[in-house]
Amino acid sequence: MKRVVSAIIVAIILSVGSHSAAASGILVEAESFTNKGGWSVDQQFVFEMGSPYLIAHGMGQSVGDASTDVDFVKKGEYHIYVRCYNWTSPWSEKQGPGRFAISVGDKRVNDNLGTTGESWEWQYAGSVDIPQSGVQRVVLHDMTGFDGRCDAIYFTTKKGDVPPAEMEALAAFRRNYNPHKAAVVKSDFVVVGGGVAGMCAAVAAARLGTKVVLINDRPLWGGCNSSETRVHLGGHIEMAPYTNLGNMIKEFGPLRGGNAQPAEFYEDEKKRAFLEAEENLSLYPSYKVYKVDKSGNKIKAVYAKHIETGEEIKFVASIFSDCTGDGTVGYLAGADYSMGREGRDVYGEPSAPAEGDKMTMGASVQWYSVEEDKPQTFPVFEYGLDFNAESCQRVTMGEWTWETGMNFDQCEEFEYIRDYGLMVVYSNWSFLKNRLENNEKYHNRTLGWVAYIAGKRESRRLLGDHVLTENDLVNEVQYPDASFTTTWSIDLHYPDPENTKHFPGGEFKSICEHGAVNPYAVPYRCLYSRNVQNLFMAGRDISVSHIGLGTVRVMRTTGMMGEVVGMAASLCDKYDALPRDIYLSHLDELKTLMQKGAGKQGLKNNQTYNLGGRWPTYKK
Repeated sequence: MKRVVSAIIVAIILSVGSHSAAASGILVEAESFTNKGGWSVDQQFVFEMGSPYLIAHGMGQSVGDASTDVDFVKKGEYHIYVRCYNWTSPWSEKQGPGRFAISVGDKRVNDNLGTTGESWEWQYAGSVDIPQSGVQRVVLHDMTGFDGRCDAIYFTTKKGDVPPAEMEALAAFRRNYNPHKAAVVKSDFVVVGGGVAGMCAAVAAARLGTKVVLINDRPLWGGCNSSETRVHLGGHIEMAPYTNLGNMIKEFGPLRGGNAQPAEFYEDEKKRAFLEAEENLSLYPSYKVYKVDKSGNKIKAVYAKHIETGEEIKFVASIFSDCTGDGTVGYLAGADYSMGREGRDVYGEPSAPAEGDKMTMGASVQWYSVEEDKPQTFPVFEYGLDFNAESCQRVTMGEWTWETGMNFDQCEEFEYIRDYGLMVVYSNWSFLKNRLENNEKYHNRTLGWVAYIAGKRESRRLLGDHVLTENDLVNEVQYPDASFTTTWSIDLHYPDPENTKHFPGGEFKSICEHGAVNPYAVPYRCLYSRNVQNLFMAGRDISVSHIGLGTVRVMRTTGMMGEVVGMAASLCDKYDALPRDIYLSHLDELKTLMQKGAGKQGLKNNQTYNLGGRWPTYKK
């Protein structure tokens, strides 16, 4: 892993070990298994359920075994508790589909884990006799391919010695078994979130001489444009008044477009190479930020854990940028934020509802099927959703319109939202394959890809010195700190009324309404927090209303806002200034940087655009 030249590690990680023993027990964190086989690490819900975990995402076909070695320091009978979740329990009382088994040494202990209960819980798996101290191989066997999940395994010599269920007590229990002293890494600028916005913020600052750390909670870079989520890059670059903004996207942007396409369309390796080429940039993939240190109204440090090893690092800097999408850093730091739709009385937006509510745009679990040369089977999957010939979706793929959770909290209830996305894909496909009459179209088709990393559109929006609203866009209000230009329509999503007829309150299809606008240069003051003095933001968590978000949220646009943030951060570093100071005292210098851009010059712009809505037909 490449490191910033000036980054100083002033402490070391102690007691790193995920198979640690204390008192009568041994705790094994599943995400730390040495051989993960076909299981995947899922970190999306750490704030909801407490930890990354392993998920057997086989789309109805069992995945390969995961295994690791555990050192039993003494012989004897060990009772086994496995933290797992029957993920279909919110919709069905049936035994869940995510069944898996566990083996210790040569003994298969339990074949029915993950199928009962209504929440994350410690399930008793049975006991095993360890005849002598030493290493034993522990194996997880997926039985179905339907997203069985294992968080942790606890071996104890005392039956009934069950780890805590309550979140804070469980966190303390984990710290007791796996104590870590965080390493400390110092830099000038810390960017949290490795999507397109974070990538551009980090590289722009690094190219201007600032020492930068970029942290991402997944192993791949690019966020929704990575092969894990597979959303195309939308919006235009090279737009007035700063026509060089966005050039850097030509350095890493995929040349093929489209949602829910094969993995190679998203060119993950090109993104990694783009970042690794920067000498002033240190990369920390697979680290999830979970805590901040503050002094007054400034962030002093963010803490992150590796999603597999649990290793902790404290990142210290003078300037930070929240590019997480969810506004995680800002939220942890007490930044002012909004979520949901504002009522018309808040900003006077003509299209706002009379009264505000919690509705957001939803998250998409995209998928596609592939045609084989012989008939393909799919297990019957029926867990509470009643599909029939009228309500089913007679399609062979699902992209952005497959959207869930618009009436749920996209942060606090995101596991439910993602799981419902999986539920509807499997349930609909099962109906098409097994119960639909005259279904010859589907005989030779099999699921080729289903996302388990859901693509979000909206959650928290951190509030800055200016909040972009519908009035700014429609009236084309000109501000002195105009920066990146947004070109997407005001693209807002709502539950599809046809889908609501069949699944009221449980919609999984969306429609969109496009409010056409002309290209609009967004004020720089939307890119930093109004009450956390050293916090920038770039991405879908910037300072906009719900309606304003409809135009700025696509990824070429978020990349340009990241580029502006990186330039402003370099000026903060140069002048020992805060983000607001750039607007007050260094705006002309920022404009000079925006005129030049941070991308390489002379690259051909041969990427495919998606205009979105009716731009540029709107007329005042």
